[in-house]
Amino acid sequence: MKTTTLLCAIALTVLPTLARGAQPALTIYNQNFAVVRDSVPLDLKQGVNDVRFTETTAHLEPDSVILRDPQGKATLQVLEQNYRNDPVTQELLLSLYEGKMIEFETDLGWGQKKVVQGKIIRSGYVPHSQSAMQRYGQAYYQSQMAMATGTSQPIIEVEGKLQFSLPGKPVFPALTDDTILKPEIIWKLNSDKATKLDAELAYVTGGMTWEADYNVVAQENSDLLDLVGWVTMDNQSGKTFENAKIKLMAGDVSKIQPGQRADSFMGNEEMAVRSSAAPTVTEKAFEDYHLYSLARPATLHDRETKQVEFIRAGKVQSQKVYVYDGMKIDWQRYRGYSMENMRNNQEMGAESDPKVAMMREFKNSEANHLGMPLPKGRVRFYKQDNDKQLEFTGENVIDHTPKDETVRIYTGNAFDLVGERRRTNYKIDTSKDWLDESFEIKLRNHKKDAVEIRVVEHLFRWFTWDITDKSDPFQKTNAQTIEFRVQLKPDEEKTLHYTAHYSW
Repeated sequence: MKTTTLLCAIALTVLPTLARGAQPALTIYNQNFAVVRDSVPLDLKQGVNDVRFTETTAHLEPDSVILRDPQGKATLQVLEQNYRNDPVTQELLLSLYEGKMIEFETDLGWGQKKVVQGKIIRSGYVPHSQSAMQRYGQAYYQSQMAMATGTSQPIIEVEGKLQFSLPGKPVFPALTDDTILKPEIIWKLNSDKATKLDAELAYVTGGMTWEADYNVVAQENSDLLDLVGWVTMDNQSGKTFENAKIKLMAGDVSKIQPGQRADSFMGNEEMAVRSSAAPTVTEKAFEDYHLYSLARPATLHDRETKQVEFIRAGKVQSQKVYVYDGMKIDWQRYRGYSMENMRNNQEMGAESDPKVAMMREFKNSEANHLGMPLPKGRVRFYKQDNDKQLEFTGENVIDHTPKDETVRIYTGNAFDLVGERRRTNYKIDTSKDWLDESFEIKLRNHKKDAVEIRVVEHLFRWFTWDITDKSDPFQKTNAQTIEFRVQLKPDEEKTLHYTAHYSW
């Protein structure tokens, strides 16, 4: 994403403070940032104008700011811009009164107070923020922390003697001209003529994100699902947005993270069907992402988490899938191994995992009462028992899923299904460039119902292979994976085997 950049500086005059104009708008990304769009009423004279805007967030990215006249009434030139995010605190005021005498008040109890005069020799204020430390790196961080350790303790002179603590609560005569009460942008603007206009302000800010959550209910003795999707918006930006128009962007948008310099960045049911009521969130494609818009303006308070329903569907046809992927390999242990190393290592793939995984899958299509691109998020599954109570049966996350794609989610391991995998033969002839490997797989069904188990086998020894012997038919699902589908009656055990012949 390209962002227009305005150079920053500071206007050093008494400035008019601008109120916020029309309805603000937000586009929140699920990567911990947002784009804010606001309207700034300007009353400009011809020439240079000093203006101040105090309705910004505490995590604004100053070099992302765009200020322009969308109507083209005037030609605006930003001569200087300054973003300040150091609202007044006791420590900051102490630093501004360094070298001066102020009063310190001590509560003696019983309504008695003692006031002493003290000269601030050193305030103990360390001004640099964590964001500056992230920007300038570890060396800056360490030197800054060393300075903070040595200078963070105040020194006050009282009656000609120095003390390394405050003698009481400081009472300041007044705020200084250098103090602000909340984050603000200060501009020095050059206008080609005198005019009044509502300028458009846009900027990128941190401290905001959103995520999707899905609750799925399966009816008793049925594979039909009821699905409700929520979007959860979190505002930690330091600003409240009143009656804002809110959009949510889903997709993997390239965004350089704090501390990462641009020059070193490497690309690295029964709910029926859809509700007849007007949707609370609408969706459309935007560039190569998807944009979800809230139907009504909403107020998003600072430090607030807000949830809005964005999808509701019923009678979604699903299927429970059992998968036995019995090869147990600690891939961390073999990280860095070449395929030749893996081919010659007889230990790899000999261990067995007895767990049979449970999957729930469904088609994200209009025919299946869905069909909206689903943003990534957590999916929780519930099953209705025969007493009509809902029981939690598992959860997992899905990635961004376009319409007409199949969603498959792992929800846990089946209690009454067991797999057992055993290698029966391993023979390699490096002089003739071939290897034979055989496996026996046992499956047991202790359920009261018949099931199908999909047995997944990974042929990782080499790219060129052939199945020279097998007890059951299989499907080749990709270049190095095959899948057997085994039907098991209640309390039945079945054994399958196969031999893979590799050549290179």
